[in-house]
Amino acid sequence: MIRVLVAEDQSAVRAGLVLILGSAPDIEVVGEAADGEAAVALARESRPDLVLMDVQMPRLDGVSATRQVVGEGLADVLVLTTFDLDEYVFGALRAGAAGFLLKNTEAKDLLEAVRTVARGEGLIAPAVTRRLIAEFATTSVREPTADPAVLDSLTRREREVLSCLGEGLSNAAVAARLDMAEATVKTHVSRLLGKLELRSRVQAAVLAQELGI
Repeated sequence: MIRVLVAEDQSAVRAGLVLILGSAPDIEVVGEAADGEAAVALARESRPDLVLMDVQMPRLDGVSATRQVVGEGLADVLVLTTFDLDEYVFGALRAGAAGFLLKNTEAKDLLEAVRTVARGEGLIAPAVTRRLIAEFATTSVREPTADPAVLDSLTRREREVLSCLGEGLSNAAVAARLDMAEATVKTHVSRLLGKLELRSRVQAAVLAQELGI
């Protein structure tokens, strides 16, 4: 079972999300939060696999809540937003969110997104995500450009995987591109994230874009 915490301040939207998630046999909603502070507290208490986090919430916004949840290693975070390219999304990804999802996403796509993040693949909707990554890597709201020297610790294969992440490819697509097993791709992703001290594969994708690899 994939254990999910839903953090959304609009009660009607939250109820809808809970209903959709609860309809899936492999997903269990373990808590609901109406603001960021409650989301962090519930994540500490219930230790879900994933937090579905609205970025605009009272008391503590979703970006700050994401930073705490990810920073404490409580769960992966999938952020919900109304717009696909806005400052909240950039902030959430920098805070370590595994990916983002638009609020008008179809029910089946919401469920698949949750499953995707639960598998350790944080790039949702590849076509949109590639555009997001490219925008994030060139926009003025990004962090200063990274030092290419950070790549010195990576093996040749890890660099190749990082380059694929920069294109917004899933593990399966990376495996096909580099002719390796999907499980091996997951291992390389995990190792390169550790070496680069990154919290998510989305951050790795942004780094790849910034460094032009």
